[in-house]
Amino acid sequence: MAGTAMTATFLAVIGGASLLAVTARRLRPSDRLPSLEGWALADRSLGPVWTWLLLGGTIFTAYTFTAVPGLAYGNGAAAFFAVPYTVVVAPLAFVLLSRLWEVARRHGYVTAADFVRGRYGSPPLALVVALTGILATMPYLALQLLGIRAVLTAGGVYPRGAAGDLVMVALFAGLAVATYRHGLRAPAVISALKAVAVFVSLTAVTWLVLERLGGPGRVFDGAAARLGEPALILTPEQQPAYATLALGSALALLMYPHVLTAGFAADGPRTLRRTAVALPAWTGLLALFGFLGIAALATGVRAPRGGAEAAVPMLVDGLMPAPLAGLVFGAITVGALVPAAVMSIAAATSFVRNVYVEYVQPTATPKRQVRIAKAVSLTAKAGAVAFVFGLRDQDAVNLQLLGGVWILQIFPAVAVGLFTGRLHPRALLAGWAAGMVSGTWLVVREGFSSVVTGPVQIYAGLLALVLNLTVALAGTWALERLGVPRGADLTDLPPRLAVRRRPETGANNP
Repeated sequence: MAGTAMTATFLAVIGGASLLAVTARRLRPSDRLPSLEGWALADRSLGPVWTWLLLGGTIFTAYTFTAVPGLAYGNGAAAFFAVPYTVVVAPLAFVLLSRLWEVARRHGYVTAADFVRGRYGSPPLALVVALTGILATMPYLALQLLGIRAVLTAGGVYPRGAAGDLVMVALFAGLAVATYRHGLRAPAVISALKAVAVFVSLTAVTWLVLERLGGPGRVFDGAAARLGEPALILTPEQQPAYATLALGSALALLMYPHVLTAGFAADGPRTLRRTAVALPAWTGLLALFGFLGIAALATGVRAPRGGAEAAVPMLVDGLMPAPLAGLVFGAITVGALVPAAVMSIAAATSFVRNVYVEYVQPTATPKRQVRIAKAVSLTAKAGAVAFVFGLRDQDAVNLQLLGGVWILQIFPAVAVGLFTGRLHPRALLAGWAAGMVSGTWLVVREGFSSVVTGPVQIYAGLLALVLNLTVALAGTWALERLGVPRGADLTDLPPRLAVRRRPETGANNP
């Protein structure tokens, strides 16, 4: 009976997401001819509420909501680096996304590589930015499927064998159809259900856990008894890794194509600034998920070996009433559908704009660009499903760790390029190559750990970024001395950082 109630609630949430996806075309429908901007960016028409829902729903993925509590369950305090990391994202988004939106809107840019192409006049640099984004996005997309499967398996909702695989295919098939037809509008409307379901279910679960365990003090005491008191407090050796992971992850996040796609869909820079101010509300959710990982320890949940991400679903299944457990599982599943859709759209858009149009068919009409993007988006989802079924879960996790290091290496070309065009494109290419090679080598050398051990523990991606910037600066100095010309800057941005003064108000200047 309990299993029936859980399944019914779960299906109700998924059914609600499907119904919302069908109504996506009603979200500010456009009368324009088909264009990539209309399909991939919803005609840059989303207001503050929709942008907050979409951007938050894109950044805070289902895998985030399972991996962070799983890490807290297995490693204690170190898992909470994700909280300051997502807090740091907010001011960065306030500055970077709003400035990048202005340039993109003025010149019709749809991807970060479009901006790089215009800023530096370098097709090779734009190509590596686009390919790096696609390469880093694909394992991230696969992880959304892994998050769904881990949650539903732990809750007993995922059927065993081929039946479970068919459930996964059916979930993504519905998402694929909605995205194919309505583009970014489909995940935008689903993100509203994601926010409601996650906020309501997580608040209820946290309240019930605290009531049954006797308050946060007993939760942490119980966790300390199982994991050990030192594990719940950062040691001096862990602090550099904690800080650099938080900073490096925040810098990397805003370079992912799916995050930039969600930001470009806003209707203006003011909307993005208001959204950035409100983003920490999602961080509060993440902190509560991490706390549930500690609560799973305190209650004696025994997650399978190598499957710590199942700890919180097992806690929910064991302590919560069946309807509430079904709501939680449905919320996390919907939480995967939103970022998965945006990721596939972003990867498809990058391919069409910066590979297909640039190198294959420069005269492609807007209608044809949309058609190719839709096909690539479907291929990306199918590839993610095949990836999950064909490889071990750990392979996807390892590739995602590398993806975070890789995507950070486009930071100089994109983020630094917003404020200065002095870096030479060839030097940026050399810096990117140095960062990619060194970052990959460091992660592989550490046994696919993103933290490099040594005199201090430091995030590998940040070390690679420092080398990247060093090579870019030294290369720029050398190329300028040699008189090597650079491409034309078409972005109308100043060559150096400039502070724009607000006009003064007064009788003559209302």
